[in-house]
Amino acid sequence: MKKRLLSAVLSCAMVIGLLTGCTSAPEPAPDADTKETTADVKEPAHVVLNEVAHSIFYAPMYVAIEEGYFKDQGIDLELVTGYGADKTMTAVLSGEADIGFAGAESTIYTYQEGATDVIKNFAQLTQRAGNFLVAREKTDDFSWDDLKGKDVIGGRKGGMPQMVFEFILKENGIDPAKDVNIDQSIDFGSTAAAFSGGQGEYTVVTD
Repeated sequence: MKKRLLSAVLSCAMVIGLLTGCTSAPEPAPDADTKETTADVKEPAHVVLNEVAHSIFYAPMYVAIEEGYFKDQGIDLELVTGYGADKTMTAVLSGEADIGFAGAESTIYTYQEGATDVIKNFAQLTQRAGNFLVAREKTDDFSWDDLKGKDVIGGRKGGMPQMVFEFILKENGIDPAKDVNIDQSIDFGSTAAAFSGGQGEYTVVTD
């Protein structure tokens, strides 16, 4: 099943990179009896991977694509950017994508909504959240208390960036619902443009 291929391929890609760096002697030519014929060579499997965002945070995957590691494993990988976990999940559920690369929360939401085609999380590709809080004005000695009463462009309600932001606020004694004016109405792909256009005093962005 295509959805289960990515974990194995990424692992193989890492191993191949190590072996390529360590091997100096060329492999012996195969015997004539063992050579593959053109008929034996299979066409690579076409797999559509929908990523939640195109970010430097996912650079190892882009390197694997550019270096041909997926093709070496018989996979013709097509990378599509969904611009939001909800859109990525919709692409998987509709059959437009074989694999969704997004936060784990999206699979929980679809399960709770009663989706008949249950989506499964099968691989962890990042260890930390790649989110940053950006201020409009320079702050020499920042404190989380500076956010009290301020207008902040947040992430999508229920999305991983927003949940991480709210967790950090609570850890610093700030009530996200009462102490900060968080705007969650702006589409994921439009938050940077909205902030650049003058909305909000702070915004949460990805790298």
